[in-house]
Amino acid sequence: MKILYYDCFAGISGDMNLGAMIDLGIDPEYLKKELARLPVHGYELQVEKDIRKGITGTRVQVVIDDHHQHLHKHDHHHEHGTGHHHHDHNSFAEIRHLILSSALDDRVKNLSLSVFEKLAYAEARIHNKPVDEVHFHEVGAIDSIVDIVGAAICMNMLAPDIVQCSTVELGGGSVRCAHGIYPVPAPATTEIVKNMPVRKGTVDYEATTPTGAAILAACVQQFTDKSNFRILKTGYGIGTKDAEIPNVLRVLLCETADSHDPETIPSYIIECNIDDMNPEFYDYIIDSLFNAGARDVYVTPIIMKKSRPAVKLSVLCTPDAEDRVNEVLFRETSTIGIRKYRIDKTMLDRKIETISTHLGEVRIKSAYYQGVCIKSKPEYEDCIKIAREKGIPINQVYREVEQQLTGKGGKP
Repeated sequence: MKILYYDCFAGISGDMNLGAMIDLGIDPEYLKKELARLPVHGYELQVEKDIRKGITGTRVQVVIDDHHQHLHKHDHHHEHGTGHHHHDHNSFAEIRHLILSSALDDRVKNLSLSVFEKLAYAEARIHNKPVDEVHFHEVGAIDSIVDIVGAAICMNMLAPDIVQCSTVELGGGSVRCAHGIYPVPAPATTEIVKNMPVRKGTVDYEATTPTGAAILAACVQQFTDKSNFRILKTGYGIGTKDAEIPNVLRVLLCETADSHDPETIPSYIIECNIDDMNPEFYDYIIDSLFNAGARDVYVTPIIMKKSRPAVKLSVLCTPDAEDRVNEVLFRETSTIGIRKYRIDKTMLDRKIETISTHLGEVRIKSAYYQGVCIKSKPEYEDCIKIAREKGIPINQVYREVEQQLTGKGGKP
């Protein structure tokens, strides 16, 4: 099983995360190409090697063109004809429209929006406003949008089976926000890191930013300082500060150490019965549950009292994702109650690798039992993309990819 592990001993910010992902192996040119799918202009993504306390890593900076300080959107060039730009702050509704209308992969869109939702809900709680009316200050700028969407692009490219994280260092001292000076952590960060294991004061600056905290909240399924894995690659994202401990984010790409045996993970099934909700909502809700850390989601037709047709919405998740799953169920569905029970989920070790075919590159998911590959299958989203681009039936794509797998002994 592929594990992506965030070691946040010196905190995390959006630019440190991008640096760590590139240092881990993400091609910066690929990242720039995918970011170009966003209708955002007037910036340059600068990538360079840097050193903190003798540790070499990658530093990423989003450099804004002085003439392009704002998002380019055709319907909001000026405010009320005054000639003043309208984009000093950007609402969650505007950013959601920007992402949804882009040419990004759907999985990247969903994860990007999940990160922004963490920020929006935090700001809404702080300022007592509806979520769609929240105006981002620091995080509404171009550089933070690039940091967040870039994080989703990298996560989609790495495709880990599970994302884990250490205790998160928040830092110390004070930070200047849009509404004044506050002690670290900033108000938004404080909201976002609820239910995360954190520590404070190892360094005297803001070690974890709201953007960094939101990336963790949206991506991490398990917080633990005791992991049993084999490290395959290490990446270091270099920050802008300097202190006694290096201002770096360490990210590890790992696999389970006991990969010859199926892994058993303590999990929950969280369920609710629904008979009064528009069924068109389920697709969105299911995506939201996966973004919240669900490992599986399924809907079962049932008959309730007075012979009313209904559905049972079931969510499989690890204990650390329980609160995020509950929040989606209560906020996004019509249910007023949920139930849960403990189970043990046993999984085969899995690996995702990319193969080149005459139709294009396709990711292959393989399952291993006692160290032997016993089944492989093409990634559905990759096959769909090829079918649409080439104008050929999806079953033909599957057939040709599977023939190539068979020719290689069923192993990618």
